[in-house]
Amino acid sequence: MAVAAVPRNQLAMLLGTAAFALLSIWGSPYPQLAPLQNIPTLLLLLAMGFGLRKYPLSNLAVGATSLFLLLHTIGGRYIYSFVPYDEWSRAIGLPSVSEMFGFERNHYDRLVHFSFGLLLFWPLQEALDRYTRLTPRWAVYVAVEFVLAASALYEIFEWMLTLLMAPGNADAYNGQQGDMWDAQKDMALAFGGALIAGLLSRFRISRWGSPEPPAPSTR
Repeated sequence: MAVAAVPRNQLAMLLGTAAFALLSIWGSPYPQLAPLQNIPTLLLLLAMGFGLRKYPLSNLAVGATSLFLLLHTIGGRYIYSFVPYDEWSRAIGLPSVSEMFGFERNHYDRLVHFSFGLLLFWPLQEALDRYTRLTPRWAVYVAVEFVLAASALYEIFEWMLTLLMAPGNADAYNGQQGDMWDAQKDMALAFGGALIAGLLSRFRISRWGSPEPPAPSTR
């Protein structure tokens, strides 16, 4: 397979997301924990930069991935449990989000887990459709199942990592916030997001066909 240049707009997405992740670490209110959240983001963006040269994807797939990583980066800066969305809401003259919806915990982590399924479904489905022998229908199914499996593996990894950390840091990094069913709820939200994306993808494919990736010039 020929190696091609990454389209400029996709390269701009990746570089912009990487710059945002780097800046989020600088001056973080939680300097001991924020790098653990955002350094993997930088490594993933680097891998994507090389991977897209050989396995190009559509702007939709790259844009969805970048948007998810931006949401994750915000959460990583405040280790999720302390994302100050109530303060941001008041700063623009609105009531706090917690007051409007009666929240008793910080729900930013729930948003990102839902976004994990809703947004990362697209590059997964597209890669399976283009670079494996799966039919479009099976690519949708496997992408949804992959999201669910990845969510479960992440929760296990998070639990194992916290066993090696000091109790205070472990509790803050884990973001459980006193909810014993936190991991199961996070996985359910990711699964729900992937199901929604899967339905949208089937509708999109049935109406317009699979998206074609940009055709960058080969080197």
